[in-house]
Amino acid sequence: MYGLINVAIRDLVTSQFSQAAWEEILAKSGAEETAFIRMEQNDDAVTYALVAAASEVLELSAEQVLEAFGEYWTLFTAEEGYGFMLDAAGSTLPEFLQNLDVLHTRVGTMYPGLKPPQFDCSNMTSNCLDLHYRSERDGLDPLVVGLIKGLGKRFNQSVTVEQTVAKSDSGKESVFHVSWE
Repeated sequence: MYGLINVAIRDLVTSQFSQAAWEEILAKSGAEETAFIRMEQNDDAVTYALVAAASEVLELSAEQVLEAFGEYWTLFTAEEGYGFMLDAAGSTLPEFLQNLDVLHTRVGTMYPGLKPPQFDCSNMTSNCLDLHYRSERDGLDPLVVGLIKGLGKRFNQSVTVEQTVAKSDSGKESVFHVSWE
């Protein structure tokens, strides 16, 4: 994962908890500050270690940490100068979800070696869809839930997310039923 992910984790912790909590997380994770260079690729193990340490220090489950991070990431990236890319991906929640792969293709031009997840939508109606998520990384389903909730905030819509299939069960993909008002 790129260092920008780790920068966002740091910013989430310092803004919603404290600098002291972040320093404890950093120490427990064994991560070095070199993992926080936005445009450099880091071993995924660094990010997973940060999540594990945050879970311990903040007394939250890893799932809660990932979901909070997913929600935060949507807002963080817009503020970090990627808002134009988010805007180009869609003007409504369903349009945006349908264009996630296009967005990741554009981001990949800026981040060589990016290994983004893949998304597609099915069973679309006027107020719901099923979002299919495939990734070479395991354990990030709660992050996707948080991302969808963050997108709901971005589009000023009340969003409900229910995971209907887990990659750990299917061996292939996770599926989330997303509905909105």
